[in-house]
Amino acid sequence: MSFSEKGKLSGDDIHLTPLINDLDTGIWKYNFNTREVKWSTGFYAVLGYQLNEIECTANTFFEHLLYHGDKPAFTNAINNRITENTPPLQLRFLTKKNGYQWFETTIRKLDDEHGSIAYGSLININRYKYNDLLSAHNQIINDDAFKTARLGIWEIELQNAQTIVLSKQVYDLFDLQNHLNLSVEEFISFFEPPYRPVLQNAINNTINHSRPFDIDLLLRSAKNHMLWLKVKAVPVINHFGKCTAIKGVVQDIDSEKRKLLKHEQSINLLTDQNRRLQNFAYIVSHNLRSHTGNLQFMVNLFEQTDANEEREEIFSHIKTISDSLDLTIEHINEIVKIQTEITKERKIVELEPMFKSICSALKNNIESINARVEWDFTQCGEISYIPAYMESILQNLLTNSLKYSHPDRPPVIKCYTIQEGNHIYLIFEDNGLGIDLERYGDKIFGMYKTFHNNSDAKGIGLFITRNQVEALGGSIKVDSAVNVGTKFTIRLA
Repeated sequence: MSFSEKGKLSGDDIHLTPLINDLDTGIWKYNFNTREVKWSTGFYAVLGYQLNEIECTANTFFEHLLYHGDKPAFTNAINNRITENTPPLQLRFLTKKNGYQWFETTIRKLDDEHGSIAYGSLININRYKYNDLLSAHNQIINDDAFKTARLGIWEIELQNAQTIVLSKQVYDLFDLQNHLNLSVEEFISFFEPPYRPVLQNAINNTINHSRPFDIDLLLRSAKNHMLWLKVKAVPVINHFGKCTAIKGVVQDIDSEKRKLLKHEQSINLLTDQNRRLQNFAYIVSHNLRSHTGNLQFMVNLFEQTDANEEREEIFSHIKTISDSLDLTIEHINEIVKIQTEITKERKIVELEPMFKSICSALKNNIESINARVEWDFTQCGEISYIPAYMESILQNLLTNSLKYSHPDRPPVIKCYTIQEGNHIYLIFEDNGLGIDLERYGDKIFGMYKTFHNNSDAKGIGLFITRNQVEALGGSIKVDSAVNVGTKFTIRLA
């Protein structure tokens, strides 16, 4: 909805003006067809303004008078269906001398010769609303249901913005004695590092812009208990529309949150498995159809040829196709094996001994090109993983780096782990041929995709590696530049 300036009630409404202006009530009127707005003299009066002291414009109404948090409710009420049973709407408006106060407006609609009209009254109910809010606040403080719901309250007075006042229930959630005084910074520090700036920014936004917030945060209590909490807050506004305090609640939502996260994880896993299954079905269909088509063509050609020499040549082609089909089926079995092994129990895998063993197995390959292989697993020396997967991942990436080394410089291959927050990353770097990501970036992990002229390149290793990593909930990405080198980053957990 939008308003346009048309001034106070007049014209066809002139006979209503004396009656309306004698009431301690503001009247507004809005024409949906012409977007014309009219305000009564009482509209100015109930807000404490002189006639025409404020402009009758949309900008004045929405950006100056109406409290920002009440805009959606008013807009919905104006645009939705209204009947005689529609209850009055309670909104906050900025008065001239007393800051934001509560008003009640009864909205009605009618259609006449001038178009579709919405109109309503504006009555000050601040005293009654304040008493209701105060009563509700006192009831909340003394309500035993807070204990049952593991719900507590907190408050920050901006005159002493460094200190936060907490109810006993909040201290219980934090596993603290309730005689301790906490600063806002100390309160925030109990939440896990990724969530601290989220809470700090929310508090700052409430102070600076009077914005309420409702966020879910992960707490580490004084007794090292991990707990999901819902933290909500609303601003307390003074006469000038400025935030003077923040009042909020903290509620234990750990059980519901963990169920939700587990449900989301299951959905993501099913979605990912379905995507891989569709991809796998396409690959199987495409590759097997190609082999069987070629094989059928050669068999037909063989049957139609009588010359022994030609039949021998055709038969050699049939044998080649047969061998290729056998290799494809072997690769498909390897991919199916990934899905069957995912149910195996994870075990603690020590990365350095496993990587050294793989290097020993590939010793001839390493020495033949005079490669230098370096590793550093100090940040994460072991991880819970399916051992067969980890061995396959390490071997595929090392083999890949050796296979695509640059002929003009000694190969240098680095393998190491890093830990950032709750995630563990396995990094593989080399100074080899590199890959043109602009041309092949979307095909690197595809089946039978090769990007160099190596005769032994099969295009299956990276496809299997990605499937193994993703099957356990991880991810893999590549950074590469032609003739510079390649870096694989694998998020293991």
